[in-house]
Amino acid sequence: MLATNLTQTTTAQQLMLDKMQLMQAQAEQNIAVKANPLDQQVKPLAFSSAMTQVLDLVNGHQAAASAKMTAVETGKSDDLVGAMIASQKASLSFSALMQVRNKVVGAFEDVMKMPV
Repeated sequence: MLATNLTQTTTAQQLMLDKMQLMQAQAEQNIAVKANPLDQQVKPLAFSSAMTQVLDLVNGHQAAASAKMTAVETGKSDDLVGAMIASQKASLSFSALMQVRNKVVGAFEDVMKMPV
């Protein structure tokens, strides 16, 4: 029985050593480290141009989802999963845009109610 426990312990130790060596090999792979984008000076972005970029992005998501759904409906594509994911992505981005719009409108109304 003592020999069996000793063998099991040695096997467990060998398995752990093998896993550690595998993790070490993975950790030693070449990893590219990029400069921190916060360290670079960034040009200030105007609110109107930021909103325009976001609107264009949401519009792009909507157009991509529409194109994928049309391709599935006409039989040109059988990627129903990709079409559904694109549709959900477009829906989520539109919902987020509406939440931001509502917050901006609420903030504008609060500013307008302030006494001068």
